[in-house]
Amino acid sequence: MIDVELVNRKLVLIAEDLARLEPLAAKGRAAYLASEIDETLAERYLERMIGRMVDVNFHLVVESGQSPPRDYFDSFLALGRVGVLDPGFARRLAPCAGLRNRIAHEYDDLDPGLVHEALSAAIVDVRGYLGAIRARLASAAG
Repeated sequence: MIDVELVNRKLVLIAEDLARLEPLAAKGRAAYLASEIDETLAERYLERMIGRMVDVNFHLVVESGQSPPRDYFDSFLALGRVGVLDPGFARRLAPCAGLRNRIAHEYDDLDPGLVHEALSAAIVDVRGYLGAIRARLASAAG
């Protein structure tokens, strides 16, 4: 059974970090790159949001009766397979698992310019993800 309280708590935290990320995404590239604090904040917000999304993914997949996903990447694809996300949207979201891993493990090849470029798309995609999960919870409750 879906733990609605758990999922909603995660969604609230994701939405809060998303709201904090939006002003950073709105900054021009030069201003963003000139601030090490902005870079660090953006990376941390992304890491937290993606980590919480993965938590939600695993919960919803397992509670739908499926085996746990193989990894974080597959957790997004699995939401497409069980009908929580549109499969195409799930495929678009799945690579964020790799970004989360690169941020979390502090890989030296993380390019702040590329992170800045990805922020606008991330904001749109995370909003879409939140909407899809909320719709799933509403249909499960109804």
